[in-house]
Amino acid sequence: MAEIDRMLEANEKWAQRFPGSKPVRPGRAVAVVACMDARMPLFQLLGLEVGDAHVIRNAGGVITEDTIRSLTISQHLLGTREVVLVHHTDCGLEKSDDVSFGDLVEQATGRRPPWAPRFFTDVDDDVRESMRLIRDSPYLLSHEVRGTVYDVETGRIREIKDPAAPHHS
Repeated sequence: MAEIDRMLEANEKWAQRFPGSKPVRPGRAVAVVACMDARMPLFQLLGLEVGDAHVIRNAGGVITEDTIRSLTISQHLLGTREVVLVHHTDCGLEKSDDVSFGDLVEQATGRRPPWAPRFFTDVDDDVRESMRLIRDSPYLLSHEVRGTVYDVETGRIREIKDPAAPHHS
């Protein structure tokens, strides 16, 4: 059976216990920006339920132009005011570099991607950079952002302190 067929079957079971529709505005007024890594069950690890938060995922959980687009819509139209970043240990974006990856794609397809993959070597520094990019965005109503790193070995998240941000209790 194809994986998508298994997913469609699982959806039938989900629909039978579906709790009903929720409001379009996230109930907890928060947006989560996270890596797409399959080992991160975001709703469970953050204690979220359906309807609680917007979840924006991409490779590395990096802040791209499209991430800012989604956060801007989330804040201006749908009322979110806090952003939490969830990066993680053993990330695929620590396994190469932008130039080597561009070479790999170009060799395989004949085309070099026009976008930067945004590989990094230190996950904590990348979280700090992501927080800075959100704080510096002129399009957001709120720059309230906090960053975390999920440990894929223990299931725990730890907060990354950002010296440029206001202190939290």
